Amino acid sequence: MRIHILACVLVPAMLSAAAPAMAASATASAATTTTSALAYPQVPRGTVVDDYHGTRVADPYRALEALDSDATRQFVASQNALSRPWLEGLPQREWIRTRLTQLWNYTRIGLPVREGGRYFFLRSDGDQSQSVLRVADSLGDPGKVLLDPNVARSDGTVALTRFVPSPDGQIVAYALSDGGTDWEVWRFRRVATGRDLPDQLRHTKFWQLSWARNGGGVYYSRYRHSSLPSRVNKGDDHSQPAVYFHRLGDPQLRDRRVFRVAGNRSRAPAAQVTEDGRYLVVSLFDGYEANGISLIDLRRRLPREQPLFSAWDGRYSVIGTAGDTFYVQTTQGAPRGRVIAVDVRAPQPANWRTVIAETPMALAGASYVGGRIIANYISDAHSVLRLHETTGQLVGEAPLPGLGTVGGVSGSGDDPEAFFSYTDYMRPLQVERYDVAANKAGTWQQADLGVDTSAYITEQVFYSSRDGTRVPMFITHRRDAPRDGRQPTLLYGYGGFNSSATPGFRAQMLVWLDMGGVFAEANLRGGGEYGEAWHLAGTRTSKQNVFDDFIAAAEYLIRERWTRPGRLAIQGRSNGGLLVGAVLTQRPELFGAALPVVGVHDILRYQTASANARQWSTDFGLSENAAEFAAQIRYSPVHNTKRGVCYPPTLITTAEQDDRVVPWHSFKFAAALQHDQGCANPVLIRIETRAGHGAGKPVWMQIDDFADQWAFASQALGMTVPAVTQAAGSASR
Repeated sequence: MRIHILACVLVPAMLSAAAPAMAASATASAATTTTSALAYPQVPRGTVVDDYHGTRVADPYRALEALDSDATRQFVASQNALSRPWLEGLPQREWIRTRLTQLWNYTRIGLPVREGGRYFFLRSDGDQSQSVLRVADSLGDPGKVLLDPNVARSDGTVALTRFVPSPDGQIVAYALSDGGTDWEVWRFRRVATGRDLPDQLRHTKFWQLSWARNGGGVYYSRYRHSSLPSRVNKGDDHSQPAVYFHRLGDPQLRDRRVFRVAGNRSRAPAAQVTEDGRYLVVSLFDGYEANGISLIDLRRRLPREQPLFSAWDGRYSVIGTAGDTFYVQTTQGAPRGRVIAVDVRAPQPANWRTVIAETPMALAGASYVGGRIIANYISDAHSVLRLHETTGQLVGEAPLPGLGTVGGVSGSGDDPEAFFSYTDYMRPLQVERYDVAANKAGTWQQADLGVDTSAYITEQVFYSSRDGTRVPMFITHRRDAPRDGRQPTLLYGYGGFNSSATPGFRAQMLVWLDMGGVFAEANLRGGGEYGEAWHLAGTRTSKQNVFDDFIAAAEYLIRERWTRPGRLAIQGRSNGGLLVGAVLTQRPELFGAALPVVGVHDILRYQTASANARQWSTDFGLSENAAEFAAQIRYSPVHNTKRGVCYPPTLITTAEQDDRVVPWHSFKFAAALQHDQGCANPVLIRIETRAGHGAGKPVWMQIDDFADQWAFASQALGMTVPAVTQAAGSASR
């Protein structure tokens, strides 16, 4: 059992005070791809001016925050009317879309969950828009389809987002998302008949539910409001959930509230029943630096609500229990992570026992399986898996297929059979079966891409950031790629929320390589690659370090003659979209194209969308704080476009149904960048109408999205796609 404490993200002008000087003049952009400027839709500029600690900041596009207004709908329609024909008319697009379709057509499988002697897992045969839930009686059995979300809508935009089998394996609770929203509806299906019970749980998002061990009901987190919130930005209190118990067969209105947070509206509780059914473990989420945990004794041997970790002095995650002993992964006293044993009858820190001490590697995750502890470490941005006894003794290191990324571990405390996923840049996610008792791993399921990737290689390099910090980066390229400073290169980054950018397969990356490109991924500060200190070094008033790391990565690629500014594109999504927006406004002359995806572009007002967004303040800070505002105003993309500067060709992408990073961030940034663009380089925004932040997006929609992005970038960088790819290394077998 593991209690997860992370939630979303993860998650854009007039300024009276002088912002930092731009490094570029009005003619300094790296590439101009059109001879005449586009005729952009006219977006009304308002007169809103906010006062932040004595600094007056204009917000001319505040009206676009009203997502349901006629003016905003007109903005969406007119921008799509400009961008869609322009993108679809690019000569490279059809070839790219065809190649994406070919390379996306491989079997994808998720980690199996074993309950009641059955195995439950997600599988896509390659051409399906959404993965299908299957159930099998043994590992060698392909199983039967239990739930196919593809039949819900012909366009594949209803997604199966979560599933949790009951302890006896007789019923599966599953959650559906419609049109990309984070909001979910839970239903319950009998395995034997494939029929749903009448129960439905609404007003939920982000949090997993947990079964009572007798299978009679579930604990889940539910938001207060009786209806889904309006898409108009208004930051109401719908965003704090409480924990409820739902008894199967009862209407949701009769569900009993078992836990709520008093006195702090930003803390969100999520509950998990221990495997022995004795305790309900309630983890309190309020950002990415620290959390709290409380216990409810379901057999009433302890006070009804007993704080277990309440000092908010680190991150805590219960990974398993043995009676009254809780095994806990924590950063308390160990910024790179450790595992401790806590007796809940005497939970004071003086009584804690260190099971796995902090190491030079960052502890990404730990799991209690088969009476042992599996520790998943990150060593220079790739995974290392170690097995320990509960005494702390090292049993050994699990063999891995390469220098890639290990995903979550699936297993139970009393069963030595575990599963974990593995992937790297050239290998799609595969599932490994791990015999914990014997410390042996073997592949259970893997994909056959049907292509030869041997012409490509990934190497890891290290470079110095602006302040001298050593930063790792992966570069994937053709083995025979010349270092002549001319390679079209895509640089990707994230840098936030303790999320590590480790190797992983992406079909779209392989297409980029087939197009003759180089792909680079930088491991920026703000992530978790080197533990909490690395994370904190890219947060709040130190957020500029993330942008400096990314800029230094670009400069390294140019200095080492991989590419040049006119052949260098940058991409990032969500917090990475902020990254791209910030660096393209700080160093526009350094890039030939920019692709910010579902980005957070108005850093002064992101927290107004909901309290969910306010929880990102542990990374972004808050404009209500004078020191944090002073840092934010220097990089917030919406507030740092400058009239007459030549910005690189930029394609902003977002989705109307994104209720995590609301699309008005991208609307405001597009309007500001179009208004201020000082040359003919195109600034376009692509707005998907039945999608959200990205989870559950159907395959065909992802293919169309990347076809547009890659076609835009190839046009901007001067790539001749069909000619280059005839000699590419990933030809179909």
